[in-house]
Amino acid sequence: MAVTKIKPVKGGLKRALDYIQNPDKTDGKLLVSSFGCGYETAYEEFNITLSGARDKGNNLAHHLIQSFEPGESTAEQAHEIGRRLADELTNGRHEYVVTTHIDKGHVHNHLIFCAASFIDHKKYISNKKSYFAIRNFSDKLCKEYGLSVVVPSQNKGKHYAEYAADQAGGSWKSKLKNAIDTLIPESKDFEDLLKRLEAAGHVIKRGKYISIRAEGQERFTRTKTLGVDYTEEAIIKRIAGEYTIAEPTAERDSGTYIKPPMTDNLAIDVQSHVKAQQVAGLARWQKLQNVKEAAKTINFITENKLLSYADLEAKTAEVAAAFDSTADTLKLTEKRLADMAGLMKHITNYQQTKPIADGIKTAKNPDAYRREHESTVILHEAAARALKTHAGESGKLPSSATLQAEYARLTERKDVLHGEYNKLQQEARRYGVVKKNVDSILSVDMERVRGKDRGAEL
Repeated sequence: MAVTKIKPVKGGLKRALDYIQNPDKTDGKLLVSSFGCGYETAYEEFNITLSGARDKGNNLAHHLIQSFEPGESTAEQAHEIGRRLADELTNGRHEYVVTTHIDKGHVHNHLIFCAASFIDHKKYISNKKSYFAIRNFSDKLCKEYGLSVVVPSQNKGKHYAEYAADQAGGSWKSKLKNAIDTLIPESKDFEDLLKRLEAAGHVIKRGKYISIRAEGQERFTRTKTLGVDYTEEAIIKRIAGEYTIAEPTAERDSGTYIKPPMTDNLAIDVQSHVKAQQVAGLARWQKLQNVKEAAKTINFITENKLLSYADLEAKTAEVAAAFDSTADTLKLTEKRLADMAGLMKHITNYQQTKPIADGIKTAKNPDAYRREHESTVILHEAAARALKTHAGESGKLPSSATLQAEYARLTERKDVLHGEYNKLQQEARRYGVVKKNVDSILSVDMERVRGKDRGAEL
């Protein structure tokens, strides 16, 4: 699991930055990244930002540590996760340095970010709410990368796949049921099924009841505890075709699946297919979860007046396109904000370091003066080069007030786009699920449906 903890840096900022960048711990500084500053000049740049902070306070920076289970993540992957966590946490407003240490038994990240924002010079507020936001996003990243997460109220991590399965009603049991369902159509008899399960990595324990343990599972699971469809007797009947939980093309003793005629109303077509499949005993409901899911699907296409499959297909594509368009606009807005933040940072650095840089001109020993103020002079020269690039041929830069106003306007725009993005994402998922359910219910007739819709268009 990835464990996170955060603490304020009230003194010894340079010592802390030097520690986390130690070449012996970071593979010769290959696992060092920064934002809003150069990691070599982070101390000076943090101080420039802090000098303009509205709330002077005692906190100079915040130090976040993110640790991973031994052997669970590579150093490169951990560093990528650390950078993404840092970007989310600082939101393009605070300089940071993030490093990955590989000298201990477990890979872990160190993130130090300036307590003051270089955009509005407000201090970062660290409390329980902000910490839980950090931990939740860290867990979200771990889920995305297939790593373990911290489960609330427990002292140890649990792999996300297992945690999600537990939330859905059983982890190992769910996996075992899926394995049995997959292998039954391939098995000649019950003994053959057990051999196939063993070949797939399961351990079989025979006795009064058959028990199975999956790879990585601690305890055995009796098949009878999986449900009435997974007792030894039921499985034997399922293999023999006398107790059908199979694909839609299967038939059972109670009757053959007879496809209802298609109409001009998709909701009616779906409902009639649902009833026909229930009569024939087809187990399409394993894909749809249950009859309630089918009812939700019918209600959805009725409420949204999706009278044909073509209407559903078109609306699903329309929502997906709107979501993609909003996502692209959001990315462009965020990029513009990042560019503006960098420009404002360079302006501040240039102005703050100019007096010291100009001192070279009047110094009795310019070389000695430069050596004494090397970091500040390097920072000034870097800012000057960046501003020259931003100014372009005109040689003019917008004023700080103009930049601040545009930044505030774009931030509001970004917040609005985030709301639209989240709304469209949910809508796109809903339509995707509904279309998938409809396709599952009507699967054997889909080409016929599409042909009928195309014929109607002609």
